[in-house]
Amino acid sequence: MSAVFVLRPKRLDSPRKRTAFARALRGSISFLALFAAAGACGIAALNGLSADARAQDSIESALTRGAHPDEQMLLEAAELQYDYDNDIVSAVGNVQIYYSDYTLEAERVTLDRARSRLFAEGNVRLTEPDGNVIRTDSMELSDDFRSGFARSLRVDTVQRTRFTAASATREEGETTVFEDGTYTVYTRPRTPPDKPPLWRIKAAKIIHKQSEKTVYYEDARLEFWGVPVAYLPFMSHPDPTVKQKSGFLSPTTVYDNRLGVGISVPYHWVLAPNYDVTFTPTPLSRQGALLQANFRHRLESGSYSLYGAGIRQESPEEFAGTSGDRDLRGFINTKGQFAINDRWDWGWDLSHFTDRAFVKDYDIQGADGDEVISKIYLTGMGDRNHFDAKAYSFRVLQDDDPTNITNAPVGPFSRVDQDLQAKQPVVHPVIDYSYVFDNPVIGGELSLDTNFTSLTRERTDAFSPDGVVDHFRGVEGTFTRASLQAEWRRTIIDPIGQVFTPFAYAKTDLYFLASADPNVTTLTDDAVVVRGMPAIGLEYRYPILAAFEGGSQVFEPIAQVIVRPNEQRIGELPNDDAQSLVFDDTTLFEYDKFSGYDRNEGGTRANIGLQYKLQMYTGGFVSALVGRSFHLAGENSYKTTDLLSTSSSSGLQTDMSDYVSRVYFDTNTGFRLGARARFDKDDFTVQRAEIQASGITGPMTTSFTYGFLGAQPDLGISDNREELQAASSVRLLTNWRVFGSLRYDLQNSNLVRDAFGVGYDDEGFSMSLAFAEDRSRNNGNTTDQTVFLRVGLRTLGDTQVTTDVKN
Repeated sequence: MSAVFVLRPKRLDSPRKRTAFARALRGSISFLALFAAAGACGIAALNGLSADARAQDSIESALTRGAHPDEQMLLEAAELQYDYDNDIVSAVGNVQIYYSDYTLEAERVTLDRARSRLFAEGNVRLTEPDGNVIRTDSMELSDDFRSGFARSLRVDTVQRTRFTAASATREEGETTVFEDGTYTVYTRPRTPPDKPPLWRIKAAKIIHKQSEKTVYYEDARLEFWGVPVAYLPFMSHPDPTVKQKSGFLSPTTVYDNRLGVGISVPYHWVLAPNYDVTFTPTPLSRQGALLQANFRHRLESGSYSLYGAGIRQESPEEFAGTSGDRDLRGFINTKGQFAINDRWDWGWDLSHFTDRAFVKDYDIQGADGDEVISKIYLTGMGDRNHFDAKAYSFRVLQDDDPTNITNAPVGPFSRVDQDLQAKQPVVHPVIDYSYVFDNPVIGGELSLDTNFTSLTRERTDAFSPDGVVDHFRGVEGTFTRASLQAEWRRTIIDPIGQVFTPFAYAKTDLYFLASADPNVTTLTDDAVVVRGMPAIGLEYRYPILAAFEGGSQVFEPIAQVIVRPNEQRIGELPNDDAQSLVFDDTTLFEYDKFSGYDRNEGGTRANIGLQYKLQMYTGGFVSALVGRSFHLAGENSYKTTDLLSTSSSSGLQTDMSDYVSRVYFDTNTGFRLGARARFDKDDFTVQRAEIQASGITGPMTTSFTYGFLGAQPDLGISDNREELQAASSVRLLTNWRVFGSLRYDLQNSNLVRDAFGVGYDDEGFSMSLAFAEDRSRNNGNTTDQTVFLRVGLRTLGDTQVTTDVKN
């Protein structure tokens, strides 16, 4: 009869009571290394000891041999049993082993020394340091961890994915085979446990090759709601320890009436841990094979990439009348960003293509917008200074329009929408540097801003709103400007809360003009021009707080006076960076309301406004502002127009400006409303307005935007512009939603864009089907129609189908 000793220590947590179980747990580095999650225990010689002493010493020896001396281990069990005759040690009853962030739980853990086997039985649960949880009915391991067997296995990962198997076998410490296995994502806790997940991959065998770091599937099928929809006799993917691996990526399909039907099948080739290349061939039924390649290289200080796309068209006549009517078409782009140190970065983004229409015709990356910008840059950031230098050029993606000719006499400016590329400037370079001094100067803050800009344009960009060509977006020639601005300001608060901010600034500009277009007669003939603009001013604010039971109100009158001489050389110098001027609440109290360095506001001006805010203790608030600007003395810079008539309809061209206002309302419950407007100084008619609203009500999310711009004949806008944009998404069920959007031209009663679709989203699957129409091109004479289908399986990838139809 075997001699069995039973010890009942609830806890063994002394330094000596560590275990080789824990050593094995330490070796479990991924969920597929399940059978390295427990280890063998040695048993010490028992000669010369009493039975109780021998049992205790054997247990301690078994629990400590092979363990790292610095690791702490805790074993909890209802009882420990030692069978001397059969050389077996068992932990029985609610066994819990904690070691090195691993936790092993079971009803019974047994070491059979004679057979060199370890057994864990009864609701076995292994929690790994990274959060993966392994559950099984029972498992058996060899004492060298290299082989084993488990029944009814389930593995839940921190990525919310799940593997299950009827049984699993580990062989030679290298290969784990899951029999009758499945792979899916987590379902919600409320989902019935016997209900099939939305999708899963089911396979006769799932094989993990640890040395290859690859998971293979045999006789796999993709199921939705338990119904097979696709069968793959063989498939594979990298195991979770791999960050990237060579192989095919999710395919996408395309259909276009000029390209035909095609399918893109990307292949990702990992050349090294820090560089790779993706090849994407796309055979097209009407045009042949479009080839794309994207090479990426990551270095210690940064990274760069090289992307190229090209095709020899089989039917170039499909693009007759455009720049795409050619045999060979292509595009190349390279990007890079590198850190010189923790304050300095440099990089580039350079592109070149054979024709302007290629990237849009073939939906190549970088096709957003109507232009591609190439640039090289250097930036530096300090605690109190900033440096930015870049050289860049614009490549337009729009073909010349030979039919759009002005009604001006034939001459150098008669072709409005031709020579578009020659009208784009090459900037070489633009440099900005700003610095804020550490120490106060006369009790205030002193800052410096510098700008250097040099650019060349091959052809003058002109237009004629009134039949006379006297408006110039850009002038042919090379223009260089160096600008310096010093600004000082100080804030003083008196005992009753009034805020006084005296300030002063001075601007200096040095222009060099070379090869200027002689047809622009208003442009100065001087090759070198110097101008300056000093200014002093005072800003006054008096916030008045009024509290009440539900919140507080703040009334704040604001007044600002700026004294300056007149602006010099208006209309005689190029204007490349100050062409945008919007007078509204955001620019009311700007010292200089021009957007760039090429214009300097002059004359004495006062800006007056009243600001109000209502803050509720519940979180909701209302803020509002109303004000206007007054020209007090000197020449009004906004009345005297430049080469582009930038400020002629700004609302600032008269001594008393238009009124500007803003209101914003936030309920803190999901609804927001914001509006701003400019009203005529005489009759309060709306000159410019914008209203934005968004809200969430139950299952519905909605956004709304209304825009109005009054006619500006001097800028070629002869009629009012009025537009409405709206978008909404409604969740019909837990996972289903419908969505739509539109853009409507109220002035011309024209639907510019519209789109609608349906989508499904859950924790492991997403799908959307959308249809969109765009009538914004060619004055609405054509309609671009697109059908877009996207299907995504979380952790496996997305695929999409896009169909473009042009009517």
